[in-house]
Amino acid sequence: MSLPTEKLIEAHGLTVAFGTGPTSTIAVDDASFMIGRGEAFGLIGESGCGKSTILRALAGLNPDYSGAILFGDKEVSHRRDKAFFRRVQMVFQDPYASLHPRKMVQNVLLESLVIHDFDNHQERISAVLDAVGLEPAFRYRYPHELSGGQRQRVAIARALIIEPEILLLDEPTSALDVSVQAEILNLLKTLRRGRGLTYLMVTHDLAVVTHLCERVAIMHGGRILEEMTAERIREGEVQEQYSRDFLAASIGYKAMAHA
Repeated sequence: MSLPTEKLIEAHGLTVAFGTGPTSTIAVDDASFMIGRGEAFGLIGESGCGKSTILRALAGLNPDYSGAILFGDKEVSHRRDKAFFRRVQMVFQDPYASLHPRKMVQNVLLESLVIHDFDNHQERISAVLDAVGLEPAFRYRYPHELSGGQRQRVAIARALIIEPEILLLDEPTSALDVSVQAEILNLLKTLRRGRGLTYLMVTHDLAVVTHLCERVAIMHGGRILEEMTAERIREGEVQEQYSRDFLAASIGYKAMAHA
């Protein structure tokens, strides 16, 4: 399996434990991986396997980890600064919970621009709404006035408006209807091509991850068991027994993946 030549994200021996002493639980155990610039890389596994914990560690939402996280060739500190969040943004699983219920869409988007000292606020808001497929009138709506898919488009717009290099995607379609899932995945593919973005996605859905990502790592019990291309997953060419069981348990996966 060939790897991208320009490294953008690396994790070396990443370990995350919750609690102390005999009651501590290791959520992520010595995880290492690399993501190239412009690549879409997926972490997949059952609930509780540690994939979202890795994402939160990368995002700086859980600074209590051991090991090293690098962006480019530079290790990032455990406490992220504003410059880091200018480059790296996250899209969460539940678009309703991640949006302030009392803020209109334009205020949600404006907040990021103000924090990161951008100018031309109204032009940028209009442009990013257009980029995610929302008409200008949506800037005056509140989250409760939007459908699930529209809310997730706003969440993606909020992440994109400060022009980051990297999007961390935490199950970005799992709270949506199947038909809307396809729309959001296709939007993410289009945005990645047009903006040269790098993605790290976590999901439990094989069809979703192989639709968006070129390379995938399968996790179990906090460990990365194996990495492979999306094509190898589609063909069932995995090495670990757990990976074979995981693929076999994904009811309807082949039909969805080839649809």
